[in-house]
Amino acid sequence: MARLPRPDVPGIPLHIVQRGNDRQPCFADIADYQRFLHELGEAALRHHCQLHAYVLMTNHVHLLATPLEPGGASRMMQAIGRRYVATFNTRHHRTGTLWEGRFKSALVDSERYVLACYRYIELNPVRAGITSAPGAYAWSSHACNAYGIREPRITPHPAYLALGSSDGDRQGAYRDLLAQGLPSEEAEALRLHTRQQKAWGSERFRRQMETSVLRSMESRPRGRPASIPGKCT
Repeated sequence: MARLPRPDVPGIPLHIVQRGNDRQPCFADIADYQRFLHELGEAALRHHCQLHAYVLMTNHVHLLATPLEPGGASRMMQAIGRRYVATFNTRHHRTGTLWEGRFKSALVDSERYVLACYRYIELNPVRAGITSAPGAYAWSSHACNAYGIREPRITPHPAYLALGSSDGDRQGAYRDLLAQGLPSEEAEALRLHTRQQKAWGSERFRRQMETSVLRSMESRPRGRPASIPGKCT
């Protein structure tokens, strides 16, 4: 049976998760993180995707990106996969796959849902117990979104821009949002919709996305997976 294409709608943000095979590390040293970010920036530009937020964890990656053309996000991820994996395997004298199958993604509604996705991504190291504050983790977009540290690969989403009338106001408002954390039910809802590759948002948004992709975008309830100490999803 043919696999369904990714829900990839121009102008609609996607929460993307790519995991290491069998939850094994996909970054072994600083050079790996730097190389992945380089490939991410190049691929996003080449395939017309706006990157809003990211975090690189030891064994998986979270991205929030908006494709500007049909299939842009899938092509971006394929390009990263080819180039990064080849470099990783060469550097670490290994062969074979690095990623656990195809990436997972969820279409994300604007405003409240997009900003919740920003927070979910940049608070991932805190939830995983790696650090007590998102600013202490080097491999995320937090420094750019919360403090304005220049990062050319990041494009603010309109929901982020609406947080204030100046860069300083937006950054302050965003830091306040992060300080509030993210309710566990919202984090779990985003995880569920991403695993099932559905649309996360209002009922109206879900119906709109069903019309766009011509298939159901309603998530199915499932039991909570067993947690793994020190690992966050």
